[in-house]
Formats: sequence, C-alpha cells, structure tokens
Amino acid sequence: MKLWQKDTQINQQIENFTVGKDRELDLWLAKYDILGSLAHIEMLESINLLEKEELSQLQVELKKLYKKAAKGDFIIEDGIEDVHSQVELLLTKALGDVGKKIHSGRSRNDQVLVDLRLFFRAEIKELAETTKDLFETYLELSDKHKATLMPGYTHLQVAMVSSFGLWFGAYAESLVDDMTLLQSVYKIVNQNPLGSAAGYGSSFPLNRTMTTELLGFENLNYNVVHAQMGRGKSELFLSFALAAIASTLGKFAMDACLYCNQNYSFISFPDELTTGSSIMPHKKNPDVFELIRAKCNKLQSLPTEISMTINNLPAGYHRDFQLLKESLFPAIEDLKSCLEIATYMLQNMSIKEGIVAHEKYKYLFSVETVNNLVLSGVPFRDAYKIVGKEIDSGDFTPDLDVQHTHEGSLGNLCNEEIQGKMKQVWKGFKFGKAEKAIKNLVK
Repeated sequence: MKLWQKDTQINQQIENFTVGKDRELDLWLAKYDILGSLAHIEMLESINLLEKEELSQLQVELKKLYKKAAKGDFIIEDGIEDVHSQVELLLTKALGDVGKKIHSGRSRNDQVLVDLRLFFRAEIKELAETTKDLFETYLELSDKHKATLMPGYTHLQVAMVSSFGLWFGAYAESLVDDMTLLQSVYKIVNQNPLGSAAGYGSSFPLNRTMTTELLGFENLNYNVVHAQMGRGKSELFLSFALAAIASTLGKFAMDACLYCNQNYSFISFPDELTTGSSIMPHKKNPDVFELIRAKCNKLQSLPTEISMTINNLPAGYHRDFQLLKESLFPAIEDLKSCLEIATYMLQNMSIKEGIVAHEKYKYLFSVETVNNLVLSGVPFRDAYKIVGKEIDSGDFTPDLDVQHTHEGSLGNLCNEEIQGKMKQVWKGFKFGKAEKAIKNLVK
C-alpha cells in the first residue's frame, strides 16, 4: 500500500531502491506518528471535517495502536511503504471509510516532520538525562578527590600541578556547555510543523495553534515553506549537539586510556571491566574507553555527513532527506550508550594517591616556587630566571605545599557554581509541558 499510488504499478526494482531502509527505521517513529494523528483528527473534528462519532472511533483505534507501538509490538507489513501507510491501512481495516479520512489537510511531508520533531524531542530528553547523570558523577568525583594531586600536562609534557578534583570538574563544566547547545536544539525542534502539508499549506481552515497545544509544542513553525525547510536543518542542528557531547566524552576517553597505562598508572579499574590478551597474561586493556573514543570520533563527523546530504538543495521536500534517518537514528543510540557506560566506568574507577611525590614530577612545582618568590617581592622575570638556573644546575628543590585560592583553581573548584549553571540549563528545557500534553492525548 502506498498513499500516493493511483493505477500504475511501480517497478519492483525502483520500489526497493526508493524505499531503502525506511520501513525498518520508521518503526522508531511509529508511536510519534500515532500521536500526530491523534492531534490531527481532534483538530479535523473541530473544523467539521470529522463527525464526533468518527473522532471517537478513530481515537479508540489509534490509542490501541499507540499502546502496541509503545511496547515495541507495532509492525510494518510486507508491501507497506512506511509507517504512515501502515497506520492508515490498520484504521481503514478496522473502521472502513472513516479510516481514510485522517489524511485530510495533511501530506506525508508534514507527517514525517511532526513525527521527527516528536521523536527528537523525546530523544533529546533521554540524552539530557543521561548527560546529566554523567555530569553528576563527574562532580561527585571532583568533590571526593579535590585534594588528590596529579600532574598537569601541556604538549604531553609535565607542566604544572593539577588535581583529580580539577580534572573531573573540568569535564563536568564542559558538559554544561554541551547541554546549553542541546537545550538550544530542543527549542528549535520543539515547534510544530503540522499543517504545512507538502510545504504550501492547505485550503482547509486548519487550526494549527490547536495541534501545537495538543502535542505540547512550545511554538509553531508559522510559515509553511519554512516548516518544510526545517527538514534537514533540525537534523543538522541535532548532529552538532551530539558532536559537542561526543567531543567532551571522547577527550575524557583518551585521558582515561592514557592514565590507566602503566607509564602513568593514575587510575585503574576492576579486572572484570577490562579485557585481556590472548597471549599476554598481564594485560588489562581499556577497551571500553577505546570504543567510546572511536564512537565519539565517528559522532563528531556526523554534522559533515548531514551537511553533505542536504547541501545545495532548494526549498521544498526532496527524497534526499530520507537518508538522514540512517545517519542520525543510530548515532543517537550510540551516544546514549557511550554516556551510560562511561558513567558506569567512572563509578568503578580507582584513583592512585601520592602520584606527585615521585622524583620525575618535581618540576611540576617550579611555577609555585617562582610565584612564591614574586609574593616575597622579587620581580616575576627575575624570579623566573632564578628558578630556571636552579633547574639547569640540578639544585631545584620543590615545595609541595600548593596554595591556590582563585575561582576555579586547585583550592577553589567552584563546584557549587558549576552545579548552579547546570540547574539553570536544566530548567530551560521545560520538559514537563510536552510530557503533560502527550499524557492527555493518549489517556
């Protein structure tokens, strides 16, 4: 069944090529397609394109389908092109001609747009929650290990004294920035495109404000051409947010791979969270972090992949957009799994104490010595030369007492302030409105 087909039978080879993976990927959208239809038919009844009895019949059947889709039991039958066709077919089988009325004032173009917006909205919520879990874990570890010193590096060379509290806290605050970007994307996708039809509106007196409220959208894509131009643009914006989180997580994964290396030995994990070698009995490989690193590198290429798919397309719908689902849907799942496993690994990480007492790290404290001379009245350039000469002659003796007090430094991590930044970002998502609307729609 195809919603667009008339009397001509399409060539099977053409059909296989054009449908591609749509039937498989549309299963991800099934419950959102049904939600869109529930809102649409309520609006159709309000403008007299459905009778009250017809609306009730359709609502009963759609809510049955929604429960199936929510459980993962919804299927798209062989020969059915997409989720839109499958839903309409099932309604028509159950209700006859009444089922054929649900497409009035709609196109598959705005149908898939609203499906994607609802799907992205739900997935962003899950991503935000999973990212926040990792944030909380970082901040908890930062507080716990704020006094545990470690080497800091520039150019991969021993540079200045740092701490595990500073290290963990840095990744926590980086996630705040990433969540700020994700929140911006949420606001963009949380706008209703339903009623834009094929991109040029409809001669029916559609009440688009009504469907916006029913679906819990924050706003409406008013211009119908602009609404259609959101296809591809929403995916691109979301890919940037995924890439930002992946950038933070991938960098941490690289740190973790280095720091559990025997040449560093800063951190360790239980044997059961590492893998071994088939010939080297001593090996404890950080495979989890290596895979996180690789997946996050791949995720950071996603904006380029999507950009190249949608680049140079004129206004209006194009079949090119179909391929975006193949790129984006698995990417979202990959990032969620990376965030979840990283949180689990962190909760089982052990930190080595007393690292900086080793002779090879004594020059970490050279800047502290320079600064102490400056505090005693020696001009900075002179102090720098004095300590430099001591290092060259082998006479440098470090003072391991570190006194940092400014905001964000070793002795003043500002974790409460970082927590406050995250709380502000979290408030900006306003997930509650969408959740309440969906509950009302399916109750």
